[in-house]
Amino acid sequence: MRILLVEDDPTLGANIRSALSKTGDAIDWLQDGQAAFDALSNPNNSFDLVILDLGLPHIDGITLLHRIRKLGNKTPVLILTARDTIEDRVRGLDSGGDDYLNKPFDLDELSARLRALQRRAAARLETAIQCGDLVLNPATHTILFKNEPVIIPRREFALMQKLMENLDHVVTREILAQTLYGWNDEVDSNTLEVHIHNLRKKFGSERIRTIRGVGYMLTIKD
Repeated sequence: MRILLVEDDPTLGANIRSALSKTGDAIDWLQDGQAAFDALSNPNNSFDLVILDLGLPHIDGITLLHRIRKLGNKTPVLILTARDTIEDRVRGLDSGGDDYLNKPFDLDELSARLRALQRRAAARLETAIQCGDLVLNPATHTILFKNEPVIIPRREFALMQKLMENLDHVVTREILAQTLYGWNDEVDSNTLEVHIHNLRKKFGSERIRTIRGVGYMLTIKD
């Protein structure tokens, strides 16, 4: 998953990013509401989940929620806040939040709630994406190739999903990289090529075309 963390507490933000990064998720961390709005309203960014503190500088969390939902952004949002009254919870959820977690909280519970949000979001998607003899199911996180299940690492699954969602269309290297890694992750220059190489070994080299200087495109084998 690519997760946007919006939290202005440097210690808490660092702890959350460290904990979630260990699970293989890509974490982008911002510390004010205006920067978060800019990121979420940018069509070149694609996040699977947002972790949102309410007490933010420049634009508070509730206002941010209102604005991104008005733009049609449906990314699931988990609200983090020290405000623990029922009125505050109702206000946050009615503003477009999908779940609510009060501070202080356990990082294991945060991870579990994020997984639950991801499952709910996946269930709202089309049950499966089929491209010829490839079938990918976001809800169950499975891939069938010629009716046989194929187990692949999390990042390669996300990469394959992005390519299958854009069948016969070029997906730029930048978009693919954002699917896999956060802004601040240190990534080797050939990391994307390694993932593509692994996918080609599993599903056939002719399926994933390199569009030199641009990116990659998945095509159905004739």
